[in-house]
Amino acid sequence: MSNKDSGRSYHLQCTGEASATAQAHSSPESITLFGSCFCPFVQRVWAALEHLGIDYKYYEVDPYKKPAELLDLSPKGLVPALRLDYYDPPRALNESTVIVDFLEELATSNSRRSSHTTESLFPPISDPYARALIRLQADSVNRSLVPAFYQYLQAQDEAKKVEGAKGFVDAIEGLVTLFKRAEREGFANYGLWHERGSLSYADVMAAPWLFRATNVLKHYRGFVLPEGEQFRAYMDRVLSHPAFKRTCSTEQLYLDSYERYAFNRPNTSQVANAINAGTALP
Repeated sequence: MSNKDSGRSYHLQCTGEASATAQAHSSPESITLFGSCFCPFVQRVWAALEHLGIDYKYYEVDPYKKPAELLDLSPKGLVPALRLDYYDPPRALNESTVIVDFLEELATSNSRRSSHTTESLFPPISDPYARALIRLQADSVNRSLVPAFYQYLQAQDEAKKVEGAKGFVDAIEGLVTLFKRAEREGFANYGLWHERGSLSYADVMAAPWLFRATNVLKHYRGFVLPEGEQFRAYMDRVLSHPAFKRTCSTEQLYLDSYERYAFNRPNTSQVANAINAGTALP
């Protein structure tokens, strides 16, 4: 566990499998993802693009410098952002949940999808209750898991770290409760909680933070994931899913890029500032 701030900065280029994926998607397309290699909100969108088989270009930007081309797409200068060049003039979308919703609808309409996949992140539209269960799971991720991750990582005194660890574990357990509810009600095929399930919207929402729990939280907070064979099997399925793995950089990129959060440096990000202020995430 690291206890000293070495002053390392965030990375500006993907590494590992994510680098290969970015290179494979460096040519112009009608959809461009403006992203940052270390950002979990970006990784949601990126994994969705990969899973749904939508043609896109990946374009790395520095969100802390907020270049004009990013501000044109995202008013707060936050990533992810999409530029849609099949409109004239081009149009834009921001906010990870909105973008993933849009990509799901785009894919199911088959208007921008590559021919090699028919994947979806949701049960069929003919089963609105099953779709609602997935959205409940995703809502739990956004309301509980994501803020709990940052509260834990940014905690500085020991009492706050203990409180943060409990809050993060509670958020994981709350999500697992919803997975088990869906399984109990007969919807085991939707989501990777079940061994025969497929990648779901909720999985995509949660995966980037669960992944960072295995490297960032482990390194800076000594965090150990909850026990339980079913949960550990779920983690294995999520983190080894091809669409998600293709968006993952090597561990050092995350350790370097999240050091600023782990030592709660001033003005680390808009997200970090919101956690410190006790306000809603931007």
